[in-house]
Amino acid sequence: MNGTGRTQACYKMELKPMTFQQFVSLCHREGGMDESMILGVLSLVSEKLALCMAEGFSVKLDGIGTFNAKLGVRDDMLPDAFEEGEPSHNAKSIMVNGVSYRADKNLIRNTDRKCVLVKGGVSRLKKSPFSPEERIEKARNFLKTHMFMRVPDYVQLTGLSRSTAAEELCKLDRDPSSGIMSRGSRSQKVYVLRPEVTK
Repeated sequence: MNGTGRTQACYKMELKPMTFQQFVSLCHREGGMDESMILGVLSLVSEKLALCMAEGFSVKLDGIGTFNAKLGVRDDMLPDAFEEGEPSHNAKSIMVNGVSYRADKNLIRNTDRKCVLVKGGVSRLKKSPFSPEERIEKARNFLKTHMFMRVPDYVQLTGLSRSTAAEELCKLDRDPSSGIMSRGSRSQKVYVLRPEVTK
């Protein structure tokens, strides 16, 4: 329920793993190309894609999508980022920690055209056995013995799903009375006790 009297639902495709070799074999069977040639092309694309992103290019592959490198602070440098009076990090503390991908519209349309959907099972949202007040208290107690807390830590503490845990932590961050605040952004975002709580 979201206040409208209607139950919200989301749809998720059940995914089956396909290995790199299986994908190459599929291309070989349906495309008629030699497997070694397919392997060579894919290896070259992977290598040059990494090189171009490393040089600051946003690479668009028609029919596939657009690739961009993402930067973040090195994990071993993260705690230092929260020390009072620390100077800005130099380039050695920054790393490429991900690649953002935006699918080409033609790839999305082609996938939809080839997809045959059938109804599967129904799963319910994972609910926490703790009340909101109990979850906040658990988070505060965790942070009294740990430098910071990430979303997976809060998931383990509360039993919430990852998306619900992330949303709840954002609400706590916006509420000064929670005693919890965030540091960093995106993949480097962590949660710490507010200064007035640590005193």
